[in-house]
Amino acid sequence: MFIKKTSQLTLSENEATPEAIYKQRRTILKALGITAASIPLAQTAQAGLFDGFGKKEAPVDKRRALASASSPYSNKALSLTPEDKVLQYNNFYEFGTDKSDPAERAQNFKTNPWNIEIGGLVSKPITLGYEDLFKSFPIEERIYRLRCVEAWSMNIPWLGFPLAALLRKAGPLSNAKYVAFETLYDPKQMPGQASRRLGGGIDYPYVEGLRLDEAMHPLTLMSVGLYGKTLAPQNGAPIRLVVPWKYGFKSIKSVVKITLTDKQPPTTWNILAPNEYGFYANVNPKVDHPRWSQASERFIGEGSIFSSRRQPTKMFNGYESQVASLYKGLDLKRNY
Repeated sequence: MFIKKTSQLTLSENEATPEAIYKQRRTILKALGITAASIPLAQTAQAGLFDGFGKKEAPVDKRRALASASSPYSNKALSLTPEDKVLQYNNFYEFGTDKSDPAERAQNFKTNPWNIEIGGLVSKPITLGYEDLFKSFPIEERIYRLRCVEAWSMNIPWLGFPLAALLRKAGPLSNAKYVAFETLYDPKQMPGQASRRLGGGIDYPYVEGLRLDEAMHPLTLMSVGLYGKTLAPQNGAPIRLVVPWKYGFKSIKSVVKITLTDKQPPTTWNILAPNEYGFYANVNPKVDHPRWSQASERFIGEGSIFSSRRQPTKMFNGYESQVASLYKGLDLKRNY
């Protein structure tokens, strides 16, 4: 399928993030004044996150720079969320349920060597190593909106390649209708997988799924980086899915397995609470979460996360002209 270039959607001038702001390395916890006494001593020592005065220090950035080409699917008119907020404000329950947990607990997460397996209803099952990804696919930068089901949003410059290119390498069979994804299962490295309390009561490994036509859509991205560097562990290193018109929980992190199938695959949040999290999870301001409205969102940009400005939620997160045809004839209220 070929789609036209992403429309140039803009935010109001007062929502633009100054370059000096997003280049600063401030952590959210430091902004909130959280001290060493707030976190267990053993955890603090392991993460190495405090200096001698008991103040929060930003995690060491171990990422490497990545070269990338521009993409016609990137919306360069979007105001970027500051990099420090992208790195410090995360949902990744494998490392804990607080927004700051992933950045604190994932610093020693090993992402290389790494293998990703593509199998199921394909003509050529393949397994690719981490470095194979960079040899096999040109890396593009794509500035996308990210909308969380919790009614907050970011604009992020992802680096990656189309999922369609990866699937074509394996050769989907004619009876393949869905694509299932699976996150690494490693309780020794991921404390949330070892503890139901830390991991939010989820049965791991985390799993997700798309229809094949959604997976093959040109906007669907396998990301290996952001802000010009490889992914940080808390952002889903070394490789994650990004589906910009769906709520963020669909964009599964730290992927190790992709399986093509003829049946709709189970998905983690739908298993946990099917009345709240549907299989499709398309951003839709007209369909509220049972416990809050989806009509507006808190855009995380300049300032603290608590002073971020609210803005109206866009249908399909602003990608309606590109993806609405995928759901022609589908009741989006019933198929939420």
